[in-house]
Amino acid sequence: MEEKQHKRRVHYSGKYPRKFEEKYKEQNPEKYADTVAHVISKGSTPAGMHISIMVKEILDVLKIQPGEQGLDCTLGYGGHTRKMLEKLCGGSGGSTIGSIEDSVRQNATCISSGGAKSGCVYGLDVDPIESAKTVERLRNAGFGEDVFKFRLTNFANIDQVAAEAGMFDFVLADLGVSSMQIDDPSRGFSYKIDGPLDLRLDPEHGESAAERLHSISRDEFVGMMLENSDEPYAEEIADKVFNLMKKGEPMDTTTALRQAIESALWKVPKEERNDAVKKSCARVFQALRIDVNSEFEVLYTFLEKLPGILKPGARVAILTFHSGEDRLVKKAFKEGKKSGLYSDISEEVTRPSAEECRLNPRSRSTKLRWAVRA
Repeated sequence: MEEKQHKRRVHYSGKYPRKFEEKYKEQNPEKYADTVAHVISKGSTPAGMHISIMVKEILDVLKIQPGEQGLDCTLGYGGHTRKMLEKLCGGSGGSTIGSIEDSVRQNATCISSGGAKSGCVYGLDVDPIESAKTVERLRNAGFGEDVFKFRLTNFANIDQVAAEAGMFDFVLADLGVSSMQIDDPSRGFSYKIDGPLDLRLDPEHGESAAERLHSISRDEFVGMMLENSDEPYAEEIADKVFNLMKKGEPMDTTTALRQAIESALWKVPKEERNDAVKKSCARVFQALRIDVNSEFEVLYTFLEKLPGILKPGARVAILTFHSGEDRLVKKAFKEGKKSGLYSDISEEVTRPSAEECRLNPRSRSTKLRWAVRA
């Protein structure tokens, strides 16, 4: 029998780890709950995990009752799914304002909920890497196939899921990218860390952002930035990026694109330049991510199919993170109410509390809208 080699723990210089791969404690929340809670208390998101946004507000909207059938269209780290399952199982679910850290600590330690299990939640995701970890995490927490069913599919395919599962009593769609994806350099979602310029939610299919840049024209890139993120320096950035590629400069890493954006904004006054570069980087990466993953097309298809998978009186909650998404959701809900598909909708957006924004800065841009099926 071959002896299993001992894998040494990652070593790092200084008091705290800096690189993603060095943060082994943060990436093992079940084992190092105290470390995770400490990172969260400082207003940071631990590497390798995701802090669920507006849990209490979502549960207030969905009004989950034991025995119902629900759908989490974007499973992610599974925090929302877990709280919905606890509601189905008769637990309290959710977190009260001021106890977000306690809620996350409970999620991190995977305390299994008590009570008789009833009802079911279907969870969907296109990311084969993170979804496998989440499913295992929920199974270890005691949620078996009888109460939690996972399907590796895009939420544009909700009609296919409903054909298998039947109609739903409640539906959640969190349209944000999970922190696990943002923080992992190999996924290429963040301009702040060097990695391949990928940006795909499903890295096994479709074009990466780098491949996409090499397959479109300069004018198409300008249009992408304007339509997907209202980038004010779209012309200058496109000129710089395409001039560099024309000279044979590779544009296949997050660092290469960030540096091109920095160079494109050289005319911005020095005292304003750093802030302008940060904002343009965020917008350009967002525009590419939306394009690579066909996010607007997927959302439009989802909203069109949504009424057809809901039971009468079913509740829907949708979290959006930028104006383009919110406009589509707002329009679909308003038109749905006017045509009689929805009996009630949110007239205004609900935003996360100041306390939640303090503990989880990534929640600041979140908007929650809801609807009730007629």
